Amino acid sequence: MRKFARTALVAGLMALSLGSCGESYDPAANGGIDGARLLNAQADGANWISYGRNYEEQRFSPLAQISTENVGKLGLEWSADMDTARGQEATPLVMDGKMYLTTAWSKVKAYDAATGEPLWSFDPEVPGETAVKACCDVVNRGMAAWGDRLFLGTLDGRLIALDRDTGDVIWETVTVDQTKSYTITGAPRVIDGKVIIGNGGAEFGVRGYVAAYDAVDGEEVWRFYTVPDGTEGEDSDAYLQDAAKTWSGDTLAGEDGIGGGGTVWDAMAYDADLDLMYIGVGNGSPWNRAYRSPGEDGKGEGDNLYLSSIVAIRPSTGEYVWHYQTTPGETWDFTATQHIMLADMEIDGRERQVLMQAPKNGFFYVLDRATGEFISGDPYVTVNWATGIDPETGRPIENPETRIDKTGQPATVTPGALGGHNWHPMAYHPGENLVYIPAFEAGMVYSPQENWKPDRARGFNIGFDLGASDLPPDLGFRKQVAGSLRGMLIAWDPVAKKARWTVEHPGPWNGGLLATAGGLVFQGTAGSDLKAFNAADGTELWSFAAQTGIVAPPVTYTVDGEQYVAVLAGWGGAYALTVDGGLIANKAPVRNVSRLLVFKLGAEGELPPPPALADIPLDPPPSRATPEVIALGKAKYGRYCSVCHAPGAVGSTVLPDLRRSGTLGNKGAWLSVVHDGILQDNGMASFKASLTKDEMDAIREYVIKRANEDKAME
Repeated sequence: MRKFARTALVAGLMALSLGSCGESYDPAANGGIDGARLLNAQADGANWISYGRNYEEQRFSPLAQISTENVGKLGLEWSADMDTARGQEATPLVMDGKMYLTTAWSKVKAYDAATGEPLWSFDPEVPGETAVKACCDVVNRGMAAWGDRLFLGTLDGRLIALDRDTGDVIWETVTVDQTKSYTITGAPRVIDGKVIIGNGGAEFGVRGYVAAYDAVDGEEVWRFYTVPDGTEGEDSDAYLQDAAKTWSGDTLAGEDGIGGGGTVWDAMAYDADLDLMYIGVGNGSPWNRAYRSPGEDGKGEGDNLYLSSIVAIRPSTGEYVWHYQTTPGETWDFTATQHIMLADMEIDGRERQVLMQAPKNGFFYVLDRATGEFISGDPYVTVNWATGIDPETGRPIENPETRIDKTGQPATVTPGALGGHNWHPMAYHPGENLVYIPAFEAGMVYSPQENWKPDRARGFNIGFDLGASDLPPDLGFRKQVAGSLRGMLIAWDPVAKKARWTVEHPGPWNGGLLATAGGLVFQGTAGSDLKAFNAADGTELWSFAAQTGIVAPPVTYTVDGEQYVAVLAGWGGAYALTVDGGLIANKAPVRNVSRLLVFKLGAEGELPPPPALADIPLDPPPSRATPEVIALGKAKYGRYCSVCHAPGAVGSTVLPDLRRSGTLGNKGAWLSVVHDGILQDNGMASFKASLTKDEMDAIREYVIKRANEDKAME
């Protein structure tokens, strides 16, 4: 039955020749990517034609030329510098000897995959001020292919179709309300000629959805909202009526509605036999459920579907089929947007079609992907918000002390908002039946913010005080905290429900993964290396000094029978923006050197010497403001500045360190940036719609105080 379903689907996809407007288009023409190639992507070792390699998102390559026996001979064949020094998170696509990738600011580049010769580039010219709408850097994770076209989502919410040979724009569609803080950082997927893309922005107060667009002309085919809008009636979709019953209060309704969140900013997977697409739904907006869905006592209430859920829908229509909620009533930014992976395996003597995910909340889930039935859920990192998952209901057994939307009191919760695993892709090795997780442990102090109100213009709308957990001006203590953050590569056995082996890394935020039939697992690290491990036991077999932290996942492919491994290097993303000076486990700060690295056996290429890391001593003006002004500045900094310039004003190595800003000693110069927006083209937009000039200057005084404290430590 399954074989017949797949055969029928392949036949239908190959017959596809008409767009929604009647325009003739044959995706298979001239070596194009059609449904048959996407469905058989796993067998095509030479190419990497979709984000997760195959629809099941397994990131396992059948190539074995590079193996455990010879990986030590792997060397740099060629490299290419990027023209933007921001976070690099993309998975390159490789088709017929050519490589296509996205970089920060949603730019696109094409290369000869064997030689590195540049073929073309494309800049969508995202307005610089869009950066303040992005929670976690101006990154982009990749593209999708269909026919002779590439599809790109841009930071400012556009979906663009490019000619694969030239980079010319074929069509462009705005997929979001650009007056709101929507962004796109994830890669689209294409199913049956429909380009499917979600968006981000839950931290800023938006309503999440995923939508499909016709690959021929960019027309919207369907839209699936992940949360209700508070006006659901008898004419509303049944799944949204059901969701509305799990929310309380009237915060969602009307023009001033709070948004609700639930953005679909990353994970998707597809089962062609079941004809089900799976999406991962994000956190609530705001995070604090007491403000998002207050009960009669003003405390958080309700499961708030479909936040933090895996949802199965029909890719042809957007019809709801089933859901499983990993974190009911989420209040900790525990998204379920992390990598979703499909596989078939025997569990308890029975062959199961499973869906697997390691979301932020710290539990590894195995579900029946046909029905959404809970099979297992076990902690893969340290967890204190719940003691386990009830096997009968599939619901977490919560620790009430960490339910901060109920208690109203601060609490230290593990995992924290960065999760036990973030967006970085996992990989699956079918021979070992292991899922490899780029995991980490980094708890967080959640401190509910009193009398919180949403700000429609700027800043994080989360309902927590981000300045409450600032580290004290004690360098030894800060290094101790940095050293306590664990990064791990975990080889998880989904049948035994435990780790088979674990490799410790120096600090969190290590890169996504690639597994190969050569018995290898490749991963870049926050410690600025690309490494290869034995897939069976975790033994490190090879390492390359990349001069920068690597967060993107590697890919592998062949050209003329030779196997290559490629990865986009460049430190960035949420953790990189907020970590203390880029410090990783008491080592030197991690810099951003954005560069594509390509390797093959026997190559002997070398990178140029790394650029010197500027050592600019702190030299702030004296701190003379009153405690009241500094307290005001700290509160406003926490809400409006810390997400980009780091908590406590201890800047990262990716964005400017405000403690060293040349405008600190000049109120007028400071206001020209923060109020007038003279640097908006660089990403620093005006905050005049959210902050008064006195509040902006109070932030300056707070940064001056912090700079003086840290100068004393130096």
